[in-house]
Amino acid sequence: MLESKTTEFKREYIDDIKYTVIAFANTDGGKVYVGIGDDGSVCGIEDTDDVMLRITNMIRDAIRPDVTMFTECSVEDIDGKRVVALTVLRGTARPYYLYGKGVRPEGVYIRQGASSVPASETAILDMIKETSGDCYEDARSLNQQLTFDKTAEYFAKKNVEFGDAQKRTLNIISEDGTYSNLGMMLSDQCTHMIKMAVFEGSKKTVFKDRRELNGSLLEQLEQAYAYINQFNRTRSEFEGLERIDKRDYPPEALREALLNAIVHRDYSMSGPGLISIFDDRIEFVTIGGLVRGISYDDIMLGVSALRNEHLANVFYRLRLIEAYGTGMMKINECYAGYAVKPRIDISEHAFKITLPNMNYVAADNYAYTNDNRRNYNDSKLNASYLRDMPAHYYVQKSSAPYITNKEDRESIVISLFENQDTIVRKDIEIALNVSQATAVLVLRDLVAKGILIKEGGGKYLRYRLAN
Repeated sequence: MLESKTTEFKREYIDDIKYTVIAFANTDGGKVYVGIGDDGSVCGIEDTDDVMLRITNMIRDAIRPDVTMFTECSVEDIDGKRVVALTVLRGTARPYYLYGKGVRPEGVYIRQGASSVPASETAILDMIKETSGDCYEDARSLNQQLTFDKTAEYFAKKNVEFGDAQKRTLNIISEDGTYSNLGMMLSDQCTHMIKMAVFEGSKKTVFKDRRELNGSLLEQLEQAYAYINQFNRTRSEFEGLERIDKRDYPPEALREALLNAIVHRDYSMSGPGLISIFDDRIEFVTIGGLVRGISYDDIMLGVSALRNEHLANVFYRLRLIEAYGTGMMKINECYAGYAVKPRIDISEHAFKITLPNMNYVAADNYAYTNDNRRNYNDSKLNASYLRDMPAHYYVQKSSAPYITNKEDRESIVISLFENQDTIVRKDIEIALNVSQATAVLVLRDLVAKGILIKEGGGKYLRYRLAN
């Protein structure tokens, strides 16, 4: 009798038998004989009942997932002596591992020749894929030492139960009692992250701030929204006595874009989600393109195809998303009536949503210099200027380009008097393409300099050139 890939000898019971059991269950099965020496000599076991009890207890306590249904312990008579034979079949929930070590090379063993050796990470991932299929969130997590403090807090805040029964229903705990990748994604030990950055201007040249978010996806969701909201400024305008506040970005659009970036991401691919904040826009870049079989036109029509069905179900339970694919439709509705519109860019492995700043007017990169200064109502100049300007950079209040230089503004205001004796505030808004509040400031400055003179008051207030 010789040891082989499917046969192992032990002179007496020792705790190291568990390594062999794991290796057999992860490979092609095998048989462990307790009472036979390494050289094949039969020494026998006096108290076979005690050895069998210790073996079954060890299998139950030290190995995960439960492999007892694939093992059988019996007593055999060999050369007139009683030995304990432990038969181990190839398991269906591979990889099996030591409870205290987890799904790591030091906890997972396979059979090579007559030895039980640690499995490589590649072999472990292959076993997970083989037994769990191609769905990443259903696969067994490599880390089984998970905690859910932040997720439990979030569920409690939403008045939703989060016990073991709910974890099983939500597929956080798999049928074999182990944590799935979905569990890892919602745990405090989540390995996926979101990287956020704030840039100066409209290009990725100068960083103003950056942040990396870790932990449970629910915690990342809250932190990401709070961070973005810091830069969602409010612009106030006055119409008569009424004050109108306008946020740079519709909160509902930010919420939907952020949820889309988390729920529809391909977590089987390495790399963080990216959120970039510019003066004129916010970009949400999600790893993983569209789900196979779904096109751009489909998602714009509200077709919903979930890559992470169980994760979406968790978010649905928490009333964060709806059951139907309304996210993109909501985002577009938020920009109804505005010249700027959200933009979607799709590649094979990435999905980007760009939300334009509704209060932003781009002028820094399109200066209105002395060389091209013309009367503001010159339609040919305006048409050329606007044609060369990126559409998602520009909030159009009129057909005139936006002017930031103070001297240029004064020149344009003075040019208004070439065809009329007096002007009103609305003329300034149209000529300079500015808000009501900015037009008031421009006029106030020109009056203080003695360039303009006020006439009348209230709704009859007009301005005349001083000289």
